[in-house]
Amino acid sequence: MTQKPHIFLVEDDLSFGAVLKSYLEINDFEVDWVDDGQHALNQFKKASFDICILDVMLPHVDGFTIGTEIRKLNAGVPILFLTAKNLRDDVLKGYRIGADDYITKPFDTEVLIFKLKAILKRQSGTPVKESDFYQIGSYLFDFKLRTIDRNNSKQKLSPKEAELLKMLCDNQNELLPRETALKKIWGDDGYFTARSMDVYLTKLRKLFAEDTSVEIRNIHGSGFMLEIKS
Repeated sequence: MTQKPHIFLVEDDLSFGAVLKSYLEINDFEVDWVDDGQHALNQFKKASFDICILDVMLPHVDGFTIGTEIRKLNAGVPILFLTAKNLRDDVLKGYRIGADDYITKPFDTEVLIFKLKAILKRQSGTPVKESDFYQIGSYLFDFKLRTIDRNNSKQKLSPKEAELLKMLCDNQNELLPRETALKKIWGDDGYFTARSMDVYLTKLRKLFAEDTSVEIRNIHGSGFMLEIKS
């Protein structure tokens, strides 16, 4: 039997913490939950964890301080911060500490699961499939030639459209974080490049409009996912 990923959760809201712990356990995670920041480090030292979920606003010791101390104890364990604020300075502070991701309350629990699985996949070093050809429903995508073929009707893609579609294919049925695609294809994740990527995604959706088994979903506030229904 595959061992469940072990999560270290620090969240002071007792009602929310209990619900989140139960939800994570239902989704095949093992969870150790601490509700007070001053006890977090001692608890962290007692076990081996695959990922940490740290609320930023905590009594006694805040999540950023806990994250900094955890990084001293374990430089490699992934950290995801929870916050009720979406302030740029807070987000940057979290990433400077070494955060792997950031999620703002209130959030979609499905998005959280996608984020956790994406982080753990990167952490495990699971190789990403490299291929020039992808079957996407009734379409054949040739990455090298940048074409999509359906019923012997070919459409040409721009270089960025092809790169974006390849990333979606390599992460089929899994979350492709918005920031990951922006930085790899455009080189930065600023506002204007994000709007540009949205235009490319709209074009890709139109290309697959005739096959209802293919959907490029928006995962609110996080990224996108290519779903291909069998």
